[in-house]
Amino acid sequence: MTSNPLLELASLGQSVWLDYIDRRILSDGTLDGLIQNDRLAGLTSNPAIFEKAISHGVAYSDAIAHLVRKGMRVGDLYQQLVVDDIGRAADRFMPVYESSGGRDGFVSIEVSPLLARDAAATLIEARKLWSVLGRPNIMIKVPGTREAIPAIGRLLREGINVNVTLLFSVGRYVEVLGAYMNALEARQSAGLPLAGIASVASFFLSRIDVKVDAALDLWASKGDIDAAAAHALRGQAAIASAGFAYRRFQQSISEPRWRALQAAGAMTQRLLWASTGTKDPQYSDVKYVEALVAADTINTLPLETLAAYRDHGRPGARIDEAIQSGSAVMHRLTQLGIDMHEIDNSLEQEGIEKFIKPYQSVLHALQSFGASA
Repeated sequence: MTSNPLLELASLGQSVWLDYIDRRILSDGTLDGLIQNDRLAGLTSNPAIFEKAISHGVAYSDAIAHLVRKGMRVGDLYQQLVVDDIGRAADRFMPVYESSGGRDGFVSIEVSPLLARDAAATLIEARKLWSVLGRPNIMIKVPGTREAIPAIGRLLREGINVNVTLLFSVGRYVEVLGAYMNALEARQSAGLPLAGIASVASFFLSRIDVKVDAALDLWASKGDIDAAAAHALRGQAAIASAGFAYRRFQQSISEPRWRALQAAGAMTQRLLWASTGTKDPQYSDVKYVEALVAADTINTLPLETLAAYRDHGRPGARIDEAIQSGSAVMHRLTQLGIDMHEIDNSLEQEGIEKFIKPYQSVLHALQSFGASA
């Protein structure tokens, strides 16, 4: 295995997962090559990724035509396509899952984004996906909305692995971390094993900077805040937020409460850095990888970002820099009138909507295909 920056991340305690799936990479050797050559350790998906894969290519045409001829309803058709891909990917990662002792090798599938604020319906769909896929290295993605947190805890108590997605605020992350430990304690009290229960908390990054930078630019253009001060803070909010989240994670695993769970076989709920593709061309294309290398974390990368880091990444544990600068960054943002609480709430709702739109789009495409078949 030829050395490259991606391989060095593992020695620093960080796993690399792929934020992408397409039927073609499952068939043409691309995914296998990433696992073998880059030590890719998992994969995440979402409705936007599947919309691009299904609606903008021909790899699914035959499968769609076959399912349409069987008379399958559009919603069930979409789920069947997704489940087939996720299952195949999970099988490819099973050796990683086994060799890592169940720490890595996971493939995530998301419940319908329409259920983001419906805990009861989320439970039903999550259980169905878990049962249908029937593999221990599956994670069910559930948005970390306040309404869904009870469902997240219930799924974990039932032994279902959960990827808590769409986290933008440290406050909500702390709620999720508490729900994870509550669930483990409930299992322990019921005499159920803690070993094998896996969960990650997906903290979204680039979208935070997009939102905060736009606010800084707008306010500076109006003369409401000092333009130089605003410019100096561009691109700093996301990494500062991530630093705060990681510091809270470190604090939690140093406490007696966690040590008791760990002694009973529990694994940490790792932070997963998501939305790591750089959206502002002024920033480095590996901005959200370089700054957030940290032990006991995961970075899930789009194909383009993974290739960029393989080419010119500079591995090094820099999370302490984010932690140390975080307070000052947030203080300056507050001084300039940037309300991070308001921004975080807005990002959560926008995040849900950004998954609903492609989800509905792909259902419409499948409906059209069925009508023309």
